[in-house]
Amino acid sequence: MHRSRSQFITAPLLGLAAVGSLALAGNTPSVSTPVTELKYGPTGVSDGSHGELRAAPAYGDLTHGPHGTFIRMPAGFTSPIHTHTDDYWGVVISGVAVNGQPGSKDVPLPAGSYWYQKGGARHVTKCISPNECLLFISQDGKFDYIPDSKS
Repeated sequence: MHRSRSQFITAPLLGLAAVGSLALAGNTPSVSTPVTELKYGPTGVSDGSHGELRAAPAYGDLTHGPHGTFIRMPAGFTSPIHTHTDDYWGVVISGVAVNGQPGSKDVPLPAGSYWYQKGGARHVTKCISPNECLLFISQDGKFDYIPDSKS
């Protein structure tokens, strides 16, 4: 079976939309937010040389529970080895990202790519493109960043 590029890009986005719809079920009204109205704030996560990750909410609150969040990652950013308590899904909107186990070969993830990160698993996340990476993450729990004690 031959699939078009748009089918590969659409499938992860539809999956994230489904997760988002579960998080917003109930009396929440429909919403449409232009990119110009996203409000990015600090996350406290930095690689020490390229700047800090910045986050803008789509739904939920990343500091308290289930959420969908846009993440701006500076070009050249490489996270220290870390874990998160809960699983999450990431989609690359622009730039080229990498998400993998420490020491593994980088698998470039250009716009339209996605990854699944198991909670508790050690990993590194990077932006390897010359421009910043814009990512969307969806998580069933709050976002936490737990530096690896082994590194």
